[in-house]
Amino acid sequence: MSEHKIRVLDFEVANLIAAGEVVDRPASVIKELLENAIDSGADMITVEIKNGGISYMRVTDNGCGIDFDDLPTAILRHATSKIRTSSDLDSIGTLGFRGEALAAIASVSKMRIISRPADSPMGGILAAEGGEIVEHAETGCSAGTNVIVEELFANVPARRKFLKKDATEAAAIGTVVERIALSRPDISFRFISGGEMKLRTEGNGDLSGAIYSVLGRGFQTRTIPVDYEHDGLRVAGFIGMPDTARANRNGEIFFINGRYIRSGTASAALEQAYRTYIPEDRFPSCVLSLSIAPNAVDVNVHPAKLEVKFSNEKLVFEAFYYAVRPAIERNMTTGELRLPDAATDYMRRAQRTANAFVPAGAHNAPKTIQMPAAVDPIPSYKTVREFAEIARSARPPQTQTQTPEPTQMSEPAQAQTPTQTPEPTQAQTPTPEPSAESEGSADENAADGGRETLPIPDYQILGEAFDCYIIVMCEGRLILIDKHAAHERILFEQMRRRLRRETVDLPSQMLLVPVSVALTPDELDAVVGYADDIRAAGFDFHVGEASVSVTALPAGFYPADAKPVFESFGSELRTSASDARDVVFERALYTCACKAAIKGGRVYGIEHIKWLCDELFRLPDIKYCPHGRPVALELTHAQLDRYFKRTE
Repeated sequence: MSEHKIRVLDFEVANLIAAGEVVDRPASVIKELLENAIDSGADMITVEIKNGGISYMRVTDNGCGIDFDDLPTAILRHATSKIRTSSDLDSIGTLGFRGEALAAIASVSKMRIISRPADSPMGGILAAEGGEIVEHAETGCSAGTNVIVEELFANVPARRKFLKKDATEAAAIGTVVERIALSRPDISFRFISGGEMKLRTEGNGDLSGAIYSVLGRGFQTRTIPVDYEHDGLRVAGFIGMPDTARANRNGEIFFINGRYIRSGTASAALEQAYRTYIPEDRFPSCVLSLSIAPNAVDVNVHPAKLEVKFSNEKLVFEAFYYAVRPAIERNMTTGELRLPDAATDYMRRAQRTANAFVPAGAHNAPKTIQMPAAVDPIPSYKTVREFAEIARSARPPQTQTQTPEPTQMSEPAQAQTPTQTPEPTQAQTPTPEPSAESEGSADENAADGGRETLPIPDYQILGEAFDCYIIVMCEGRLILIDKHAAHERILFEQMRRRLRRETVDLPSQMLLVPVSVALTPDELDAVVGYADDIRAAGFDFHVGEASVSVTALPAGFYPADAKPVFESFGSELRTSASDARDVVFERALYTCACKAAIKGGRVYGIEHIKWLCDELFRLPDIKYCPHGRPVALELTHAQLDRYFKRTE
């Protein structure tokens, strides 16, 4: 039984085990050293590595420094200057606090610390190998701290064999430096790998500039600023436009009180906010920081402090959601169709080849085709909103005040097959033309507190492709509209705007014969629980013992939609009880909008198509359907000219 005898581990062995929790690769060393440098008050930090950090790492800062007498204590386990008593754990304001980082690193490497406080005439050097101090002496050095780590895991070969290639380890370190640089735009960071400068930030406090340096101009120019505060929580930073969405969550960067973390709550809120703007298999990008009272978050639940625990997860979810969602809604524009780069490159190469055989002197000829003097060139605008703004100045808003009486609804005519040619009298308009009260002017809607509804610009419907895509020409652009996605989004926006009371009421349509929808008990409870919201969105119904009797639907819905819509309400609203109330209901609304929207691949009359285009131009911020598919793409006049080599 002697092999089962309980023993106290040797100090060396215990240190190595503890080091494994904190240090598993060079990147974790850099993370710990950077956090210490930030806590020291530094405003300039340099990271230098060789061979992916395995053979050499150095972190230099201009912070407060370490007193000579404190250097030997600094590499002992649980030695820290950042907490004193257990009560300090409820108000942790520093990144490092456990007193394990330097001890763990020293136990698995050769480490030197060179440091001097600004008010000391001399600095000190401490050298340790495998956790054992081999040198402690005074030395001349600049103010701040310089930590050099060499031969990582040299004394633990079993762990060293799990390290990746130098390039992989270097990339992991680069990611750590980038994220920490984004967390502190007020600090200037430099990252040098193999003698090459990989990253440099200005340290002027401008987060947008730090994003430019770290994530590149392409992303920085496609970001939306966010700043939201509620109940003592503040979410600030930048989110990417929907077209910056990625195939994974690597673009989701969150900070809690300046600490980079992975948070399922923050990710869920962010993705829910983007839910109706990007495809379901894509993930948004962001750089967002949450400021929260230290006693409302536990940062001591993960060995590397990468995960945290909130005292109120729902409050944090709502803070991120309500910070992001309105920002997206305010900044949506119709997408632009880009010609393939390969085709463009081919055309350029072909042009260069052709130029090689042009007769001498011909290169002096004009490079663009001149338009006749009598024809004004068509201007190029970036978004539907721009030419809607132009239309605003050219066309006065409608001032009609009469509101039509609610109409009795009938069953919709069967959609015709693609081979049929619809007669004008056969067309079934998906919704009555909006009344003057519901349409109003841009100023009237703004006064009502809602998002702006713009006058309809001049446009021309050129036709349809594949009975699915409407082709429209408007102000120098060709716009391709997915009619199902567009209708789905329009219905969703109408219901949501009614729900939020962002506009005057749109007319509901009374059903000639009420539609009875059977529901399970829990589905019925869910519908009853959200009855006020459902009615505010334009529906009306009476509740029975095991069913609801639907008596009115929003404009654009048919009696046949009542059953699937209320079944969707029941199934959607009885789940996700932990989510914010309007998040749950909004999710139910876009499921309903999908069921009621016209279908692609079917032939509809011109009345359908014109109404759809009118509504799309009234709400020019529509870009994606509620399920994240694009609604419309644009191809500019200038793009066509460049593609066909009419201009350069």
